[in-house]
Amino acid sequence: MQAVLDNLDEVLKGFSYTIFLFLVCAVASLVLGTILVAMRVGPIAILRSLAAVYVSVVRNTPLILIFIFFHFAAPILGINFRWVQIHVGGFDFTSAFATAFVALSLYTACFVCEGLRSGVNAVPLGQAEAARAIGLPFGGVMTQVVLPQAIRASVPPVASALIAMVKNTSVAGVFFLAEALAVMRGLTNDNASQRFGIFLCFAIGYIVIVEVVSLISLTLERRWRTA
Repeated sequence: MQAVLDNLDEVLKGFSYTIFLFLVCAVASLVLGTILVAMRVGPIAILRSLAAVYVSVVRNTPLILIFIFFHFAAPILGINFRWVQIHVGGFDFTSAFATAFVALSLYTACFVCEGLRSGVNAVPLGQAEAARAIGLPFGGVMTQVVLPQAIRASVPPVASALIAMVKNTSVAGVFFLAEALAVMRGLTNDNASQRFGIFLCFAIGYIVIVEVVSLISLTLERRWRTA
């Protein structure tokens, strides 16, 4: 415990990286997941097939393999993020952060897609048929009729996907990003006699982040359910 207090600034910085990575990945995965679900339920067969294959392949691939691909295989194929060099105060957003962002967003988007698809399936078919009957195109049916109702129904599964992503950010610590897990590993290596206290402090930190996300999702669920 004393090791954590002595290095509190480093610990807070590690959790700051974790929180910021979660926030940007949450936005990206929600956008990509919405696009994927529109493709999966859309009228174009080739897009339905492409989205279904993408979701099936990525969702069933271990996250660490996706990280390994973007760190080691993608640069060989000409895909790299070395150009990312953003420095804000004491925070450095470099290729390690960009790689984690891409890997986590692409992975979580599959689970967001499936969560939203469950919400789409919960919308009565007559709603979409009525929208088409008054002349709305597919885009209008989705954005004005189906998705607003589907999002209400899919808050719990989408929130579960985002909560899982909070914990999945720890994988980035293995690939050179100085987030919370990487800081914890450094502290435990330097303070072997205090490992239990260090583990406990970092576990509490992750629990606090997860509980905040859970509280937000529960608030949205109650508000929209009442509406």
